[in-house]
Amino acid sequence: MRPCRRRNTRQREAIRQAFTGHADPLDVQQVLRAARRRVPGLGVATVYRTLGLLCEQGWLVRIELPGRRTFYERAGKPHHHHFLCRACERLYRIEGCVGEVEALAPDGSVVEAHDLLLRGTCRRCRRAS
Repeated sequence: MRPCRRRNTRQREAIRQAFTGHADPLDVQQVLRAARRRVPGLGVATVYRTLGLLCEQGWLVRIELPGRRTFYERAGKPHHHHFLCRACERLYRIEGCVGEVEALAPDGSVVEAHDLLLRGTCRRCRRAS
């Protein structure tokens, strides 16, 4: 039996291109809209399958927010955090880190990793209201 080889299809390339054109994380619908500019007939099932494949391959990282949809971003970026707009639900990447969050942990604990999610209203939504 031959090993399963993944072809680099136009659809997969369009989905990859959706991420190279955006610095911020994208959800499935944002990926679908961006990729359809290159492949108009692209379906949402193909996007879900390809996102899963790209995560398995380590090209993408899933960002799962409790009670929200899942976002995806390119793997290998330096440590950073996120800002979620409550109005449009867009997720923005925030460069850098506040630092010293380890001091907030209970005495004797060892912090192995941390995530920081800021919530509020983005500039675009504030201007629109």
